[in-house]
Amino acid sequence: MSNLVYDDDWLKGILRDVRVIAMVGASAKWNRPSHFAMKYLQGKGYRVIPVNPGLAGGVILGETVYASLNDVPGPYQMVDIFRNSEAAGAICDEAISLKDEKQISVVWMQLGVRNDEAATRAETAGMKVVMDRCPKIEYGRLFGELSWAGINSGIISSKRLK
Repeated sequence: MSNLVYDDDWLKGILRDVRVIAMVGASAKWNRPSHFAMKYLQGKGYRVIPVNPGLAGGVILGETVYASLNDVPGPYQMVDIFRNSEAAGAICDEAISLKDEKQISVVWMQLGVRNDEAATRAETAGMKVVMDRCPKIEYGRLFGELSWAGINSGIISSKRLK
């Protein structure tokens, strides 16, 4: 497998165009990466709809949890996969089957998640695919919103105090 390289302007375009994200593998536990990413993205103006069959019918960060992508009502532009690489294949296939009905244009696989065969199927279906990246991290990097890491917070400075 080769290294994955994505053009910054291409990623920025995705993050600019997407408004609603279905997050597969969202967790209700505040200390899980998916929960933190969901909260961050909500704070940036995205609607993030949690998809987790074990929590279906519940609520995470003010949003109803759905069992599958098919169960999510209304359109959404991106599927964010917080599952392992093997599970990403079936999730991609479900997204492809719902592409037109739900208006899905992007499949985004989280850090450590890569499934080249599924990516090829999604790209062949006309979808954009990002693997082994986090939209939260990419948003912060590309839009200068790194205050969550202590940068640009106004607290840490290289300027000498007088």
